[in-house]
Amino acid sequence: MNMKASIKGAIQARATNPDWWRGAVIYQVYPRSYQDSSGDGVGDLAGIAQRLDHIASLGVDGVWISPFFKSPMKDFGYDVSDYRDVDPMFGSLEDFDALIARAHELGLKVLIDLVLSHTSDQHPWFVESRTNRANPKADWYVWAEAKPDGTPPNNWLSIFGGSAWEWDGARMQYYLHNFLTSQPDLNFHCPEVQEELLRVAEFWLERGVDGFRLDTINFYVHDKQLRDNPALDPARRNSNIAPAVNPYNWQDHLYSKNQPENLAFLEKLRGVMKPYGAAAVGEVGDAQRGLEILGEYTKGEDRMQMCYAFELLSQNIPSAAYIAETMHHLEDVAAEGWACWAFSNHDVPRHISRWHLSDEAARAYVVLMMCLRGSACLYQGEELGLPEAEVAFEDLQDPYGIQFWPEFKGRDGCRTPMVWDAGVHGGFSQGNEARPWLPVSPEHLPKSVAEQEGDDASMLAHYRRAVALRKAHEALATGAQKIEAEDDLLVIHRTLEGREVLALFHLGEGEVVHEMGEGWSALQEAGALGAVALGEGRVTLGPWGFALMGR
Repeated sequence: MNMKASIKGAIQARATNPDWWRGAVIYQVYPRSYQDSSGDGVGDLAGIAQRLDHIASLGVDGVWISPFFKSPMKDFGYDVSDYRDVDPMFGSLEDFDALIARAHELGLKVLIDLVLSHTSDQHPWFVESRTNRANPKADWYVWAEAKPDGTPPNNWLSIFGGSAWEWDGARMQYYLHNFLTSQPDLNFHCPEVQEELLRVAEFWLERGVDGFRLDTINFYVHDKQLRDNPALDPARRNSNIAPAVNPYNWQDHLYSKNQPENLAFLEKLRGVMKPYGAAAVGEVGDAQRGLEILGEYTKGEDRMQMCYAFELLSQNIPSAAYIAETMHHLEDVAAEGWACWAFSNHDVPRHISRWHLSDEAARAYVVLMMCLRGSACLYQGEELGLPEAEVAFEDLQDPYGIQFWPEFKGRDGCRTPMVWDAGVHGGFSQGNEARPWLPVSPEHLPKSVAEQEGDDASMLAHYRRAVALRKAHEALATGAQKIEAEDDLLVIHRTLEGREVLALFHLGEGEVVHEMGEGWSALQEAGALGAVALGEGRVTLGPWGFALMGR
């Protein structure tokens, strides 16, 4: 089958099930660290294609691939210099087409990471924009005059530390950068910018992608009046978005992001996606109003299908009470919205280490994720139970970690290479002489795919069973949800078309007994997952125990 026919077939398949994303399980791949097929120490698209069988074996619905566009790699691909091409370190457009074709053969949807809020300062658009104030792209970025004393236009801060404004001598103006100084923000108040970004999305849809993960979706539009952000009450500060050592957490970001005009652009983007049956998950970066924004951005049929906030990417282990409170708040502010939950990703320490989880606790939490209303994202290596890697300062690549070391060690510890076997470089690089861009953690090698494959008691086997549980019971994927906490016991009740599933999770030590009434029977998958139900109408759970029942 030729490529055009393959793409047409994929679009037709999506059209028959336009809600495929609802309740889906998506696997995130960080391209630099998944599989190096060329032996240069950096993962690539051909390497991902080689490993798609592993991803399909997990039973997931799709794969989200972090940026692979041309980039100077100051922020490892999140600083794009060409939206329509592949960076040579990752391969070529032909490699991407081959990856898409293989994924679709395996029944996997492919979502790519679109970074629309900002570009690299090496993007031709910015190179032109900064030359003077009269060129055709002069207002494609956010430029502003200095205050009379020469200081920045307002008090906005960068997530990477310091002012969000950088002086440019050529234009004698400041430009906005919510992230690195080398990542200038695009000006969404300029209609030409919006139209060009919509054409970028269409370019990749025409190549067969099934949707997008939208980076920093709430950062697109800034306050046109450039009003100062107010100070944030210290009691409301948290470090879900930026590390505690970063004063970014000291502001209430009312004007630098989260602007109402953003909704109009999202509706335009959804209009571009609709003919292709494509779906999008937006990353909402806001520590105070994340769920409210999620509700706004996923409401109705004209905005994004799903968003994820950072409530379960939190620093502290989510207790039963915290999870129930989060879900109740979501019901209040996003009754028509759809969440996508994640415990780990490329920006936060791996949750095994972040929450100091035992093996039993880690197993309970992934089953819990599969029982929550919403879609779910798994991060590469999570299925192996990988902890955060220790990366020495001299091996750091992440500018964020270098900036705030040692109080904050950056994001390299969750980005080290995937371990496929216990050999040299964990099977990540095909050439033994190639040094991976980040060192392979010796602690990860005993947990490699090869070491766990075929072991029915392994974490890998447990993840496969957890995903299969959701697939076996549609009520877990799309059903209504009631959720309550009784001390350390979380009680989740899912219903769909007369079918009920009851999921109990004891998120703590000791023992708990739950009276559940008559008529419940253990789900067929419960025994394999480790659930224990004892007594008529009663369940007894030990530390980090869980039980799954239906009627």
